[in-house]
Amino acid sequence: MHQHTKDITYRGLPLAEAKKVMIMIHGRGATPESVLGLATYLELDDFALLAPRATQGTWYPYSFMAPVSQNEPSLSSALSVLDGVVTEIRAADIADEHIYFLGFSQGACLASEYVAQKGQKYGGLFVYSGGLIGAELDTSKYKGDFSGMPVLLGCSDTDAHIPLARVKETAAYFQEVGAEVTERIYPNGAHTVFEDEIEQTNAILAKARTQ
Repeated sequence: MHQHTKDITYRGLPLAEAKKVMIMIHGRGATPESVLGLATYLELDDFALLAPRATQGTWYPYSFMAPVSQNEPSLSSALSVLDGVVTEIRAADIADEHIYFLGFSQGACLASEYVAQKGQKYGGLFVYSGGLIGAELDTSKYKGDFSGMPVLLGCSDTDAHIPLARVKETAAYFQEVGAEVTERIYPNGAHTVFEDEIEQTNAILAKARTQ
């Protein structure tokens, strides 16, 4: 079990110049550089990109489907790292509705959990192969009304790490609290980022630019 330190890799526009920010959260055993690599395919020219680093490459030790207590104190520490990132962005005078979260795998689970617990209406949430955290969903710890915030959930129906049922439960929860949910299930896919997810993400970002 470990505490995470706030260690952020920056790409894209400097925070002082950006109007929008994408917080990109890497998966287990990966790095900020790996998730930032996705930016090549995403239309993020007008964004600052911030990618926090997990200590020893993992945000929490066990599966996201394990009882939450087994993943503590690492999980709370990981969530507080995201708090630190958001605080830094807000200090640059960027409003919550221009802060976006994107994560893959363990990073996608962490992003989902963070946004659900905060209950703030952010710019959007992109969950690549992930879902809300816990052996069972305890929605009593979540709050907020997302009133139209876009949420994209993409996953294979045969993902060895992410049960389809949890993706569905996560989509249902966000829908219930007013998010505009796009759910994409890829038959017999691997545990990976799908081209269609990238296209869906770009479509959501393009729509946001016209509003």
